[in-house]
Amino acid sequence: MFLKSYPEVDADPGIRRQVLSQNEALMVVAFRFQEAGAEGKLHSHLHVQSTYVESGRFRFSVGGEAFEVGTGDSFVIPSGATHGCVCLEPGTLIDTFSPRRDDFL
Repeated sequence: MFLKSYPEVDADPGIRRQVLSQNEALMVVAFRFQEAGAEGKLHSHLHVQSTYVESGRFRFSVGGEAFEVGTGDSFVIPSGATHGCVCLEPGTLIDTFSPRRDDFL
């Protein structure tokens, strides 16, 4: 099956998550931050992650380094790196994970 609809779920307070597409090797996920101050808490995982800022503004911490990103920015988070973010202006992050995040299914 090439097209499948996945439900939007609560990820953290003020954040909704929706799997957009996936297979064993790759997963694309939208994180919709509904309010400034919503926080993606610090965490790490074995997956390599690429983040694209579809809209909004965010302050990220990756491996102890802090930086701000806005619409159109993108970056890669290495496997095992501790990371998280705080929403500065509501918006959407499009995250790609390799391999797939089975915990999101």
